[in-house]
Amino acid sequence: MTSLTNKRKTNPAMLFFKPGRYFTRNMILFVVLLIVGFLWIYPFLWVVFSSLKSQRDMFTSGARLVPEVWEWGNYVRAWTEANFDLYFMNTVIYASAATLIEVVKSSMCGYVLARYRFPGRNIIYGVILATLFIPIASIIIPQFNLVRSLGLLNTRIGVILALSGGAGALYVLLFTSFFETVPDELFDSAKIDGANFFQQFWLVVPLARPIIATVVIFQFMSTWNEFNIPLVFTLSRPELRNLAVGMYAFQGEYSVDWTGFAAGTSMSIIPVLLVFFLFQGYFVRGLQGAVKQ
Repeated sequence: MTSLTNKRKTNPAMLFFKPGRYFTRNMILFVVLLIVGFLWIYPFLWVVFSSLKSQRDMFTSGARLVPEVWEWGNYVRAWTEANFDLYFMNTVIYASAATLIEVVKSSMCGYVLARYRFPGRNIIYGVILATLFIPIASIIIPQFNLVRSLGLLNTRIGVILALSGGAGALYVLLFTSFFETVPDELFDSAKIDGANFFQQFWLVVPLARPIIATVVIFQFMSTWNEFNIPLVFTLSRPELRNLAVGMYAFQGEYSVDWTGFAAGTSMSIIPVLLVFFLFQGYFVRGLQGAVKQ
């Protein structure tokens, strides 16, 4: 029993590097993966280090990462002169609100499709599935006309509504697949205790944390990096632009502030990384559950 416990506590990394028959092969594989990983992350590192270089150093350093002189003023210039403080706040509002709306509506839609059988249910499910094959960019004109008819053009609410109506079909399918796996006994017990429709829904929502985390990561990243909708829906009010559109501030008539652009890019990546690291545990479990289904 003790030996079995010790085997369970063995670190997999130690087994990988343990001298033996496959030690040489494992070391070669480790070096190859290390090189591939560095090549994969190198463009990101180049942008981060370029944001700390001068304009001259950026174009003369070649592939060298470490700058000769650390120019922290690039971040100050990007934050103040390029109005990144305003664009950053707009992006946070757009991404947070659109993600919240998407989680609520896709979870409720998935719950109804999974737990109730009603006339036309299969047709609705098929239509939602078919929308997965429609390019999101192709619906921007109907969205524009709808938002304009509601009188919400050139407003934050209009941008949020447009951003929260893009890739919802995928999220509905994820929630539908999850809620179909919840045992019926749980709902029967809730009904016996007098729980109504919404009370039953809120009862099982905490169980869907992995799916919620998956939706939050996908939707937040998609909304944070969106370019077309914030540009088209705020043409008359540039102060409502997000970071992706605000990057144009670094492009002058005859030149481009590349170091400021790199600094702005580095700052815009940080919130996305924070969201991913906060939800990565649930995210992996959510993808595993989706694959099993």
